[in-house]
Amino acid sequence: MWRSLFLAVGAYICLLGVEALALEKAILKRPDQDPLNQQAQQEVVPPDWAPWSLMGGGAIVLLYSFSIPRRNQG
Repeated sequence: MWRSLFLAVGAYICLLGVEALALEKAILKRPDQDPLNQQAQQEVVPPDWAPWSLMGGGAIVLLYSFSIPRRNQG
């Protein structure tokens, strides 16, 4: 169970890093607000170090997940 948890978390962090590398900014808006209201939107700009740190940290967690021993189902 721990192995699959760390594998999923590592893959998610790596994908989040790739996504941060691919996009310049993300605009979040609430679905219940008026689409013309600019104050209901929030702009998220990832810093320059975020994509590489997320991909590196996710790779480390992925490698750690492979080193966890499997539990024998017997």
